[in-house]
Amino acid sequence: MATEVRAIQRTTRQSPYKMRLVIDQIRGKDVNEAVALLKFSKKHAAREIAKVLHSAVANAEHKARNANETVDVDTLFVKHAIVNEGPKLKRFTPAAMGRATQVLKRTSHVEIIISEREKRVRAPRATPKAAAPAKRAPRKRATAKKGTE
Repeated sequence: MATEVRAIQRTTRQSPYKMRLVIDQIRGKDVNEAVALLKFSKKHAAREIAKVLHSAVANAEHKARNANETVDVDTLFVKHAIVNEGPKLKRFTPAAMGRATQVLKRTSHVEIIISEREKRVRAPRATPKAAAPAKRAPRKRATAKKGTE
């Protein structure tokens, strides 16, 4: 499975700024490492992002099963993870002198794309050459001349 799989959660009830602090930590990491990081994070956003990440892994397994392939969860990594701003809920709170002040309750859209990491094939090392170039002698430091005495 060389294709990408994505999962999206819309209108999460937390501000995008707070969500981005957590999602920046998992971007580019292996899925197992990202799940562990989210599990032990104290931030509320980590729970919401973990749900999306688990959904993306489940989507990858489902896609592989339908294509009659196998997917190794250990080779999956977070290829793309972003948090966009969702619709704002507009509420009002009492203010001085009988007025009302608008309160914007921000929401977020979380999108995570996971992919299988390609297995790296290392090239065989070249044999060391017989004669290595000679090292240069260290340079002498120029000393600053002091004023005339």
